[in-house]
Amino acid sequence: MSRSSPARPPAQRASAAGRGKPHTIRIIGGDWKRTPLPVLDLDGLRPTPDRVRETLFNWLGQDLEGRRCLDLFAGSGALGFEAASRGAASVVMVERHPRAAQQLRALKDKLAARAIEIAEADALRIAAGLAPRSFDVVFVDPPFGDAAAFTRALALAPNLVAPGGYLYVETGAPLDPSEHASLAGWQVTRHGKAGAVHYHLLQRENDE
Repeated sequence: MSRSSPARPPAQRASAAGRGKPHTIRIIGGDWKRTPLPVLDLDGLRPTPDRVRETLFNWLGQDLEGRRCLDLFAGSGALGFEAASRGAASVVMVERHPRAAQQLRALKDKLAARAIEIAEADALRIAAGLAPRSFDVVFVDPPFGDAAAFTRALALAPNLVAPGGYLYVETGAPLDPSEHASLAGWQVTRHGKAGAVHYHLLQRENDE
């Protein structure tokens, strides 16, 4: 990968459906397949597209039974609910925006999703207080254009991944682990691009 342009969050832009046009996406696999997920009209909120989620969960394996997952910037819940739908043992979804967190709780209750925990809090504060190596999959997809959150999340999230686990990161440019001290000893095992978004699955080099 090129090392001349470090990974950065995509430039700020409107949500996928356009500003002022609330829309829905759907869970694409598992027990809750085709369940609609409302997407609020909030700055920086743009859910991971269906095609990207399908690719990601193909990489991870369609069945996530027994895995512990952390979605640090839950937003619409697209990644967290998808993981739970596919059998994850536990999913912690962190979202600081009150309206978004309320919507996540409502859907959790509707689905009777006992494996899901919703934390209405700052993702970075939560991440700083969690036990090291306690999750099998950690999703890092901060709000569009929030460079500070992106940088801080990359500093915290790798320490939360259990041996043999995975770190998923969305950025606006290809991610080079050598450009981030916290990713020393990590490698990108999978990488894709959809529009302006680069998405990556990382694992520690000695975990393969």
